[in-house]
Amino acid sequence: MTELHQDGRAGIDAALVQRLIARQFPQWAELPVTPVKIDGWDNRTYRLGSELTARLPTHASYVAAVDKEHQWLPVLAPQLPVAIPTAVAKGSPGEGYPHPWAIRRWIDGRTASPETVSDLSEFALAVADFILALQRVNATGGPLAGNHSFHRGAPPEYYHDETMQALTALRGRIDADLALEVWKAALASPWDRPAVWFHGDIASGNLLVRDGRLAAVIDFGTSGVGDPACDLVIAYGFFSGTSREVFREAVGQDDAMWARARGWALWKALITENLPIIDVVLADHVRQTR
Repeated sequence: MTELHQDGRAGIDAALVQRLIARQFPQWAELPVTPVKIDGWDNRTYRLGSELTARLPTHASYVAAVDKEHQWLPVLAPQLPVAIPTAVAKGSPGEGYPHPWAIRRWIDGRTASPETVSDLSEFALAVADFILALQRVNATGGPLAGNHSFHRGAPPEYYHDETMQALTALRGRIDADLALEVWKAALASPWDRPAVWFHGDIASGNLLVRDGRLAAVIDFGTSGVGDPACDLVIAYGFFSGTSREVFREAVGQDDAMWARARGWALWKALITENLPIIDVVLADHVRQTR
């Protein structure tokens, strides 16, 4: 998730980053530190000169990603069809900042959007290719889905109570009975195969575009090994019409996987009251199951 933020969110600002760099990485102390224009929620990201970034978790719940990404990004990168972040160094708590943090290579690109993508169907093929390549990476020893992935890659049942509360709150504004049917279908379609790698947040804000095409996938903070159904949610939030069908065919997952994907998409749309996405998910359920 990416948004425009004022510098200083979560008590993190450029001056703090400059002090951390000067104390822990003096070789980069003279490089300018500037906040990125579009920032994620889980971390604050700063340009460090022209080739590096500093990435600082905004809360203790996001700290697990620092070690996870530092260990696994170098393993994943050579096996994927587009660029992913390069782990350069890990910083330690200091200067009043309580968490470990990371330094990465800067990746040029614009956030994916209908305006930056030249051909949505071609883009759908590229995203599907990335997902399938990620699933093919040997998952032995990888981080099993759990708290560190905010339970992406685990059964969606973890969010059952939250989903039920949201359904109750939105009754009268959505087809709550059909939404419940979608959710029950997700819970009744368990993943019963060996765990594979998943990204956990394949969303437009984490897809970078150059010359209209997919150039990089960033933010592996919710990645891990488990059920990759959560990686199909982009079908409902970014693709539509022909591009959605191209993505569905190219990614080649079975009906049970799509049932869980609709469950993940529905949960997120319910708790954020994203009624258009709820409608899309419900319509897809009807189209695929009736």
